[in-house]
Amino acid sequence: MMARTRTAQWAKVFGLVLAGHCATPLWAADGMKGLATMTCTRLDLAVRAQGQGEGPVLLASYPPLSGEEPAIQALRGVAFTYDNALASIALFACGKPQSAQRIADALVYATQHDPEYPDGRLRNAYAAGSIAGGAMRLPGYWSVERNAWNQDAYQVSSATGNQAWGALALLEAFRQTREQHYLDAARTVLHWTEANTYDSNAPAGFVGGYFGYTAKQVRQGWKSTEHNADLAAAWTALNLLAPDAHAAHQAQIARGFVLSQWDAEEGRFLIGTLPDGKTPERQRSGLDAQIWPLIALHDAPADWHRVFNFIDQQHRAGAGYGFSRNPDGLWTEGTAQAAAVASLVGLPEKAQPLWAVIAAQQAADGWLFATPELRISTGLAIGPDSVSNDFFYYHLPHLGATAWAAIAATGVNPFSGLQEVN
Repeated sequence: MMARTRTAQWAKVFGLVLAGHCATPLWAADGMKGLATMTCTRLDLAVRAQGQGEGPVLLASYPPLSGEEPAIQALRGVAFTYDNALASIALFACGKPQSAQRIADALVYATQHDPEYPDGRLRNAYAAGSIAGGAMRLPGYWSVERNAWNQDAYQVSSATGNQAWGALALLEAFRQTREQHYLDAARTVLHWTEANTYDSNAPAGFVGGYFGYTAKQVRQGWKSTEHNADLAAAWTALNLLAPDAHAAHQAQIARGFVLSQWDAEEGRFLIGTLPDGKTPERQRSGLDAQIWPLIALHDAPADWHRVFNFIDQQHRAGAGYGFSRNPDGLWTEGTAQAAAVASLVGLPEKAQPLWAVIAAQQAADGWLFATPELRISTGLAIGPDSVSNDFFYYHLPHLGATAWAAIAATGVNPFSGLQEVN
């Protein structure tokens, strides 16, 4: 009954006609407009609710609804860097620059005030909320059972893709404001990534980053197609905004790795390499690794559009898409990514059916659920000490899903940004 009521609510908002249990879009453009309005408003309100509307802020990736925190303790009050970078980019696209800048300001602050590393890296996550000064607060919680402070090893680590997304958000902030500190912070993050994750072993590229607690962090030797696509976009953006032969060269390295992962016979990207940084990983697939290169890399080959045939065969989850190959449920964020990419590369027929699917994942107050399932698997492990593939998404309101929906509905390419403000 609850699911049917929610369906009726979003059908009315998004201009849909219900026939039994089916919903057919009347006008895809109206669906996009309604989705943009809903998600943009939600993101803006979430930022403005923090710190009396002023100062740097990071948003919780799994926001509490009606005052109730997520059931999973380790996700409470955690602001993942990737989700917040997306939210900042989305807010600029939404025409909410003040809120976008407040998140970007928090990322700048994070590069300068890490509690343990003075080298400009970004952590995978921080404690959500206003930045009040002093060292950045890392996520964690007090365990009554252990009588000790608990931290998640992944959350306090520094993955390469998260560095790239942080840089992309900072470069968008610079593009929109021309304030130098955003450009300086983006350079700092990218230079840290270059110095610490570059691997010249063929196929040359950037490895996964560092995992673990302070003084015990382990360099991740695998290379990710997604991470290198992110870096190719970030280094390219830096070079366009502040022309620099070195940045252009780094972009070419990352681009070269992505090119090496295209399997023309199968019409898809490999997800990357095994931990040796050389051997191709041919079994697993990630939806983001399949579609992001189409919009992350400048002048991406038209042949890459064939990847939509692959994801339709291997990543379908109902009317949308899942994260992994043969997925166990719909991934809202990834379905929004697919809608965004299809629209941007000129395949509207692929995007149009997805708007209603995305809108149907509405939780409350404009947030979108990460998945309609209780839990879905990505087929990936969180870290080298995982004994199973333990990276999951849950049936919780999710900042990343909401931000990607806003990005898709506003028609912005998050890798190359909005037009410059004159």
